[in-house]
Amino acid sequence: MAMRIASKSAGTVGEEARGRAKRADFTDVRANNLGFVLRQVRAEGRCSRADLAAKTGLNKATVSSLVAELIERRVLRESGSVIGNIGRPAVLLSVDTGYYASLGVEVNVDYMTLVAVDLAGNRLLSWRRAHDGAGSTPGRSVSALAGLAKRAVDKMDAEGRQILGLAVAVPGMIGNDGVVQRAPMLGWEHFDLTGRLRQAMRDPKYAVTADNDANLGAVAEQRFGSWAGVSNMIYLTGEIGLGAGLIIDGELRRGATGFAGEIGNLLIDVGGRVGRVEDFAGISAVLKELSESDDISGAEVEAEVEDVVTRARAEEPRVLEVLDRIGRSLGAGIALAVDLLNPEAVVLGGHYQALSPWIGPAAESELAARTHASGAGGAEIVVSALGHEAPALGAATGILNDIDAGKMPTPLGG
Repeated sequence: MAMRIASKSAGTVGEEARGRAKRADFTDVRANNLGFVLRQVRAEGRCSRADLAAKTGLNKATVSSLVAELIERRVLRESGSVIGNIGRPAVLLSVDTGYYASLGVEVNVDYMTLVAVDLAGNRLLSWRRAHDGAGSTPGRSVSALAGLAKRAVDKMDAEGRQILGLAVAVPGMIGNDGVVQRAPMLGWEHFDLTGRLRQAMRDPKYAVTADNDANLGAVAEQRFGSWAGVSNMIYLTGEIGLGAGLIIDGELRRGATGFAGEIGNLLIDVGGRVGRVEDFAGISAVLKELSESDDISGAEVEAEVEDVVTRARAEEPRVLEVLDRIGRSLGAGIALAVDLLNPEAVVLGGHYQALSPWIGPAAESELAARTHASGAGGAEIVVSALGHEAPALGAATGILNDIDAGKMPTPLGG
């Protein structure tokens, strides 16, 4: 009897589950199709409903229904017409860039950067402010973040734009729950950044999230960088700390608990010296050896790096020798990551961009010598074209990626 009861119960539960699955599947299919149509319009720039049906393989009625919803949600808009093959004008569709905005902010040891973008990824704002993150308490940093974000929100409100979300890039280990577990350069431990920021901004209606700066830099590079669209890529932050954002098979990989990419903690052997990649090749290592100041505050990092660049251009022998050694150490760390992940590109971001003429060749040479695959498995070391803006841009871009995946916004009052 127990067996029969169990079987009957299981059958009932299975039927209920199948019913839920069918409902969920229908919702998922429509969401996927909405994202599919949006991505197609984004790729084409402008196209008609008939073009979409031909390119997506969806029937005309389905395309018409999807387009109607995307227009209602202010994601697409009609933007002119062209004469079709049979003489009737075809209405063209494009991404609606006039209604939404997403915000990304990076907080680091010596600055904050804010970027706002529209649905097409066009920059609406790009602000950079000096901020002594290393010398500020977490509370003061949150107040500064909230103040900067509030100014951007007010500006977007004045332009009639709806905020899709606010994402924050942080140089530290951030769990999948958004809590900053450890950000040593900022002095943060187990800090609920998103909760405190929401409180400081009086609980806004849009989502407030946080992620590691390297992760978000990788997101920006994949969408806007010189290697945009690449399926396998490593992005290196090149700030005082050294972290990596990993794009694998076209997706950002955070790991089981969100802590993937800590390349700075890998051990390398360079010239008989064994230590962490960050200690041998991080920007802090550059300044420790070459700065003429005994005590560098967070606010002085960029100025100190610029001084090193000036001295390198003047071909000071010691500066060139140190930068060559830094480059070889960086190449040794990159070689470990390349052997493990086999990326197509390793992108040098942050301060590495300015130092790349001197550290890049040494890193490439060390990579070629140390990787097991011939030709470094096809991996190239390249320099970011996005510079220090990449993590903040990636923070804003991640929100657009969610929409491209089918998580459609609803306009206020809609």
